[in-house]
Amino acid sequence: GASKLTFKASLTLEEVQKENPQVAKGRYHPTECSALQHVAILIPHRNREKHLLYLLEHLHPFLQRQQLDYGIYVIHQAGSTKFNRAKLLNVGYLEALKEANWDCFIFIFHDVDLVPDNDFNFYMCDRQPKHLVVGRNNTGYRLRYQGYFGGVTALTRDQFSKVNGFSNNYWGWGGEDDDLRIR
Repeated sequence: GASKLTFKASLTLEEVQKENPQVAKGRYHPTECSALQHVAILIPHRNREKHLLYLLEHLHPFLQRQQLDYGIYVIHQAGSTKFNRAKLLNVGYLEALKEANWDCFIFIFHDVDLVPDNDFNFYMCDRQPKHLVVGRNNTGYRLRYQGYFGGVTALTRDQFSKVNGFSNNYWGWGGEDDDLRIR
């Protein structure tokens, strides 16, 4: 069910790693059961270290409670040019494919500032692309607008390939997720 999220002011990467000793290089394989699904989490990132640490601190136990075999890929954009979330996610997708055989598995495209707070929000495959953040606590758990498909979305490899990934033409924040939904 729902949980109240708390964030430590002085959280470090070492603390996140210490809290998750069974995670190696962003990968986790359940040992007590057969994984329900295999999931690649792709997180675009630039200049938001605290958000990333908070997300990782909560995301690892969240995914483990769902008995998922997963890999987390943080794709960092360096420099001072405008942020290109779409390009980072496309690169992350290709890099994840090099590391593991994600053929029948799910890809979750995850903003760094959206921390899941309900275990009933299953990070799993579906027949259709799936929007995993229908609302946020700061919006009263309502969509920002009708048809909103941003923040955290899940697609299979086949679904992502059929739409040819995200368009790299969106610089700054916004637009790429709606473009993907329309296609």
